[in-house]
Amino acid sequence: MYISLDYGKKKLNIDIDDKNILDVIENKKTEPIKNPKSRLTESLKNPIGTLPLKDKIKNKSKVCIVISDITRAVPTRLILEALLPELLSYGINKDSITIMVATGLHRPNEGEELVKLVGRDIADSYRIINHNAKDKKICRRIGETKRGTPITLNKYFLDCDFKITTGLIEPHFMAGFSGGRKSICPGISCYDMFRYIHGPEILESPDASNMILKGNPFHEEATDIARKAGVDFIINVTINKDKEITGIFSGNLEKAFLAGAKFCMKENTYKITGQADMVITSGGGLPLDANLYQSVKGMVGAIPAVKKGGMIIIASECSEGIGSKEFRELLLGEKNLDKFIEKIHQKNYFKIDQWELEELGKARSRAEIYLYSEYISKGSYDIPPGTLKIAGSVQKAIDVGLGRYGKKAKITVIPEGPYVIPVLDKSY
Repeated sequence: MYISLDYGKKKLNIDIDDKNILDVIENKKTEPIKNPKSRLTESLKNPIGTLPLKDKIKNKSKVCIVISDITRAVPTRLILEALLPELLSYGINKDSITIMVATGLHRPNEGEELVKLVGRDIADSYRIINHNAKDKKICRRIGETKRGTPITLNKYFLDCDFKITTGLIEPHFMAGFSGGRKSICPGISCYDMFRYIHGPEILESPDASNMILKGNPFHEEATDIARKAGVDFIINVTINKDKEITGIFSGNLEKAFLAGAKFCMKENTYKITGQADMVITSGGGLPLDANLYQSVKGMVGAIPAVKKGGMIIIASECSEGIGSKEFRELLLGEKNLDKFIEKIHQKNYFKIDQWELEELGKARSRAEIYLYSEYISKGSYDIPPGTLKIAGSVQKAIDVGLGRYGKKAKITVIPEGPYVIPVLDKSY
């Protein structure tokens, strides 16, 4: 059987003997919405759980629109092209609108990267700022959550009297689903908050996982923060495998998000009845597989489909290498993941991006991980073999597995990586 994996901007073709295939896990072939721009505009007039945007924004003068950064496959330009003319038609002055890139702890999106994100006309015509979580001068504390997390957010967002967030609802390996409240936390949160929201007290919960909202401490904490931040209106979408809009969920912070999450649950889960010796997955293609940091999502997403002690083989282009300086140092410096997990539970230990290595550790505790990436291979990185192994090709990794589990070993393939989540039928 020939199967194509999402890999960078292209497809990576692999060939697997039919007798070894247990399952090929793919998203449903969801049809895109016709005339998405006009449908986006319509959603502003008929939102979920709140008044139309025109009525809600009356007598407001300073508007902040939060958008996702370049690492997310959000159709941001299309959303803004529908939203901004509406705001102008309501009498909002262009100079009173701030567009804020919710970078979290990612790099800023500037120059041509920003143009790619929002389009030339918008980049040239509107005030656009990148959030910088490490710059305490631009952050302000507004209180704390029920769990005691200090809420410190971008002051330029807080200074606006009408706040709109945009985003993509998709499976998320910590928050259950992306979108909604995640635009605020971690999107425009101060560095100090990451110690709490990305700490092991939250992330080690079994409910801090893909497709789970009830009892998920990450979701609950982020929702509490977004409520207190005063989000007035959200515009979230879902997309299919071709990155086309399949659903639009505009309106109330919680009600519109939950409607989108339910839709995503239906479209992006795949029932499985058994677990394979090997799971072959991908980083999801660009923009998600731009680096190894983001590719951890594909590894974690494969966990339900693989037997304990099996293999996860992930193809991820990683054209930008491993990721941030902090994640690179952690990945290369921590030789024993079990000891690393012990370390992060120590009271005074905290490092940027420790959470991603923690998540990688969850996948590694389930199965051995083999990574195929032409860029990582070229980089000659000394990645500890106990963390993951570098494969010369997907086929070479499969051959290792066949040698280990036998010629009749069962293989499950997830071509789209973390965009579709396998769920064991008994726990569905």
